[in-house]
Amino acid sequence: MSIDWAALGQVFGVTLVVTVGIVGLFTVGIVGTSRKPQQEGGAVALAVPGAGARTGAVAAFALCAAAVAYGIYLIVAA
Repeated sequence: MSIDWAALGQVFGVTLVVTVGIVGLFTVGIVGTSRKPQQEGGAVALAVPGAGARTGAVAAFALCAAAVAYGIYLIVAA
């Protein structure tokens, strides 16, 4: 039995990059939909994210869902 270390390294590298990318996209989605407190005078008001932030968040969540769906497709098709 021999181990193909180059192939194992490639799998590790691709897995690491894809995992960090999906987590990063999900984080962008969370930040895009979050409310941020802002100071107005003495009171704290909650600012609703703008349309651009909301659109970017939806796009980030859609890319995450597409990546997960593709992974499930790869597993089921095999």
